[in-house]
Amino acid sequence: MSEPRPSSDHNGTRPEDFRHLVTVLDLVRSGRATTRPELTRRSGLGRTVINQRVAQLARHGLVEEGDLAQSTGGRAARQLRFRADGGLVLVAELGATSLTIGATNLAGEVVEFHDETCDIADGPDAVLGRVEALFHEILDKIGARSADVWGIGIGLPGPVEFATGRPIAPPIMPGWDGYPVRDRLGGAFDAPVWVDNEVNLMALGEVRAGSGSQHDDILYVKIGTGIGAGLVSGGRLHRGRQGCAGDIGHAAVLDDESIVCRCGNTGCLEAVAAGAALARDGTRAAETGRSSVLAEALRDRGRIEASDVVHAATRGDRTAVELLVTAAHHIGTLLATLVSFYNPSLVIIGGGVAKAGDLLLATIRQNVYQRSLPLATRELRIEQSTLHDRAGLTGAAFMVLDELFTPARLAQWLHATTPHGIPALADTTA
Repeated sequence: MSEPRPSSDHNGTRPEDFRHLVTVLDLVRSGRATTRPELTRRSGLGRTVINQRVAQLARHGLVEEGDLAQSTGGRAARQLRFRADGGLVLVAELGATSLTIGATNLAGEVVEFHDETCDIADGPDAVLGRVEALFHEILDKIGARSADVWGIGIGLPGPVEFATGRPIAPPIMPGWDGYPVRDRLGGAFDAPVWVDNEVNLMALGEVRAGSGSQHDDILYVKIGTGIGAGLVSGGRLHRGRQGCAGDIGHAAVLDDESIVCRCGNTGCLEAVAAGAALARDGTRAAETGRSSVLAEALRDRGRIEASDVVHAATRGDRTAVELLVTAAHHIGTLLATLVSFYNPSLVIIGGGVAKAGDLLLATIRQNVYQRSLPLATRELRIEQSTLHDRAGLTGAAFMVLDELFTPARLAQWLHATTPHGIPALADTTA
């Protein structure tokens, strides 16, 4: 793996100047400032510094000038635009039973997308081998080269040590413990790779490009095969010391030793309310004749999945509705504690089970509003995800871009114009 390059560019930029460079770049790429006068007002930097940094960013192909902006009484300023088409980010979200991959531009916008079923329990060699093959297929499909890849973002359905990009004792991922995901993909594509828990990336995607874009403090809850949460505090993703913040699926909600979770403990939220639990309870309802709709699905397909329970509930099947309401009750009860503790302004519900819509949300809202402190719920909104199955991909892209555009890392690759070819960037401290 190649070594990071020296922390100054070939024009002799002082290391401390990269902080100003990133300030200007962030304002332009976020759209908060699109002219030099706006940059001066929003950044607090002088006109000379702004002109120098804009010229430097343009020289390296990150920013370009456009048409004249509308005049406000004086000389019209030239508009500035971030060159989002200057490179690509490859992204993948690995769930327990699904795989979603894509490519985004440098603005985090998904330009190509693919999803398929996948069993994470097949192990890292099989699953990541499939990810690599699909990445190459996507590059071919959009007419891009591996050299166009600026970075790779991966979301995994388990605890990830963010500093190393390695899953640590993931409950539902046999064979993945300590696996060097970053090293493997970085070597395969010669680009820096960052890895995080999939729900963290969904939360990041929503706060940067979804329903959380106007909120600084949000809680994203994914209800799929498992259950997890991502926390954004003060506009920044909160990972915790080792990167496992938000692992609410294994919080105990029942004192019942007969309900064994995949993590080995009993009474976990995931074991009583996640998609796998709905499928289990739905199968029992089909086999015992409590639900004619689910019994029909079992006869037709030979198995019951959470989506079958959701579908049956939307058709008015009483047993399926009861299963969903019971799951939502457990989820809402735990969320009420988190809302009082964390005091977010927005709770976003995502994942496959969230497709049940108001059948699920109504019970969750009821429990949260009844059990949380009044002050904590005064301005609280609880909504369904707006990015749906692209939240994780979008978040993975922003994870990569945010890491690439820190002052310390930008100083290591700016002189080369692209971070491609420097996979060791991900190993350095931002």
